[in-house]
Amino acid sequence: MTLNANALVDEVGPESQIEAQNQVSTGRGKLVVRRFLRNKGATIGLVIVVLMFLAAFVGPHLDQWQYTDIDFENFQTAPSGTHWFGTTQTGQDLFALTMRGLQKSLIIGLVAGVLTTSFAAIVGAFAGYYGGWTDRILSWGIDLFLVMPSFLMLSILSPWFKGKTWLILIPLLAGFAWMVTARIVRAQAMSLKSREFVSAARFMDVPGWRIIMRHILPNIASLLIIDATLNVAATILGEVGLSFFGFGIQAPDVSLGTLINNAQQDLSSYQWLLVFPMICLIVLLLAVNMIGDGLRDALDPNAQGAKKKITKGAFEAMIKESTGLVGQHQNVEAIES
Repeated sequence: MTLNANALVDEVGPESQIEAQNQVSTGRGKLVVRRFLRNKGATIGLVIVVLMFLAAFVGPHLDQWQYTDIDFENFQTAPSGTHWFGTTQTGQDLFALTMRGLQKSLIIGLVAGVLTTSFAAIVGAFAGYYGGWTDRILSWGIDLFLVMPSFLMLSILSPWFKGKTWLILIPLLAGFAWMVTARIVRAQAMSLKSREFVSAARFMDVPGWRIIMRHILPNIASLLIIDATLNVAATILGEVGLSFFGFGIQAPDVSLGTLINNAQQDLSSYQWLLVFPMICLIVLLLAVNMIGDGLRDALDPNAQGAKKKITKGAFEAMIKESTGLVGQHQNVEAIES
């Protein structure tokens, strides 16, 4: 008994197809989570980032001092029960200041890092998939931004936004960090558009933008995740660097960069002014990179970190998750026979 494609679709039904797709998505999601949690470094990095988020946004409410408060009886005092990280030259609580700066680094780094990768993925994928004049125009834009000295341009633009909200740093930092990723994504898209599944989607008259979103970008997800992680770390360093030189977050607000800049003047006598902001910055960057490595190994089974011997129980659990998919194939074979 032979059935054509339309008859097979009618026999299975759209509800069964949707249910099968949901089972595939759920099974893959569970498998990715299991691989990620099996990576001890990634789990530690995730815990550290969560703890730093809690410390940055909840910690100031547990402390009696706000970052704007001044203790006129304690100037440049060492860490104590009253001031956990000590005080600055002006009598401000260093813990409150550090948490305030950590808030800025977390928000700017995460939002700008994801925004950078997302914009680069869209530009690179459209340029590589469509080709022709679309590719030429987008490539010219990429080359134009590549030749611009990003730090110098940000230094020139920052005075224009003096007195404005610090959130303006997010599009500024993202606007000068997406070009290299866009070129890499463009090359990947040019390679993927000749694959069989893309040709099949074209044959079915699927719109180009849908092919990019559902076929091109998901197949380079591992690359984008690694790049997003690197962009988060790079954006945090960029914001800290700009603030260190006075081009980023301006007083009376606080950044880790401004704290490090102020601490270097009294480093020989008051080391804690530099130690605590630097430890927060270094630990945050290490944790973000560990999360990126774990996500890469979880999403890419061929990654070096993911090539580990699994136990018999883990193997049986993976087989059990695939039972639903095997059942779908058996139903199709029964219909064909």
